[in-house]
Amino acid sequence: MIPAMSTSAPAGPNTSSASQRFRSALASVAGIAWRLLVVVAGIALVGYLLGKVWFVALPVVLGLFVTTLLWPAARFLRSKKWPPALAAIAVVLAFLGLVIGVGAVIVVPVAAQAEEVTDGVSGGIASVQDWLAGPPLNLGDDQVGAALDEGLAKLQEKAGDIVGIVLGGISTVGNALITLVLILTLVFFYLKDGPRFLPWLERQSGSRAAPHVAELGRRYYVSLAKFMHTQVIVGLIDAAFIGVGLLLVGVPLVLPLVVLTFIGAFIPIIGAFVAGGVAVLVALVSEGFVAALIVLAIIIVVQQLEGNVFAPILQGKSLQLHAAVVILAVIAGGNLAGITGAFLAVPVAAIVAITWRYVREQLGDDTTSSGEPSETTTATPPTTLNTGTTAGTDRASKTARGSGSAAGRRPGRRPR
Repeated sequence: MIPAMSTSAPAGPNTSSASQRFRSALASVAGIAWRLLVVVAGIALVGYLLGKVWFVALPVVLGLFVTTLLWPAARFLRSKKWPPALAAIAVVLAFLGLVIGVGAVIVVPVAAQAEEVTDGVSGGIASVQDWLAGPPLNLGDDQVGAALDEGLAKLQEKAGDIVGIVLGGISTVGNALITLVLILTLVFFYLKDGPRFLPWLERQSGSRAAPHVAELGRRYYVSLAKFMHTQVIVGLIDAAFIGVGLLLVGVPLVLPLVVLTFIGAFIPIIGAFVAGGVAVLVALVSEGFVAALIVLAIIIVVQQLEGNVFAPILQGKSLQLHAAVVILAVIAGGNLAGITGAFLAVPVAAIVAITWRYVREQLGDDTTSSGEPSETTTATPPTTLNTGTTAGTDRASKTARGSGSAAGRRPGRRPR
């Protein structure tokens, strides 16, 4: 009986090699996927731990930002043979004096024109009442008075909540003062012992990781310094344009408003809102409704230029980030952590970019040195490719040749 012949063709070598390549590619993708999961889990864990100790981590970070601005002055004093502690104390005290001086620039003109501002507020309220009484609302004085009485009654009902809010604000101010004192203390130690920090970190990192830790730490610090210097430039641009606009409109208290605008540039979102709101309010009570609208338009234009043009371009160039990356980082940071997240978003993005570029540099060096090796590189270890070892090998070979030739001579005869 003749057995039945199989109709299926045997698998060829091409089919097995394709299957092997597919399995290899799938294994590579799986390896990359679980590594990415580990990285994401590590980032989430770090974020969770930072959230638990944020009340301590925030002064540390803000102290570093202030230190990047004050370190040039401390370095100058140290170069003049000042002791590190004395130089740090002098710079911190000068910084405190500057802060107090800025406060005086804001408070003293306002106090001097308090009567004028009060009269302006009264006039502004009267103008608002006249506007409500005129078309198109046509509200009578009785209706306006009834609305005010109703508002006062609601305020009295919510008196307990208002007291709680005020007490909470006082508690917040107390916490802010404690944080400020802690920041200044950390700044003093940063200025005094900062140059010894990276060497100490190198010693704690081990011989293999020490060079990488030192280089990354240096790059991180340079990036933070560039960010703060860029913020100073952006604040000066905002203050200059808004100050010129206020002068053209004829708004009083220009200098305090300019200083407040400069300070607000360091606080994302709320800083510009508060500074602009104060400027509009001063324009309203001093120059009228039309002047307030003009000031509002000027502030909106300047803030839009600052947020969408000046800051992304300047920060992108100084931190080697694209302007779109800066904008997206600020939006993401603001959504995740509010004002603090918006402020820290760009430095965090810069640190991530620096780390990524450094890893690529190291991988590039490793690929270059461990790529397709030639026969000579394979035969000779890299540690022996130096002048001293090569010279020693040449001397040894010459000695060996000399010994061999001397051994081949007949004894008793001196060489010519």
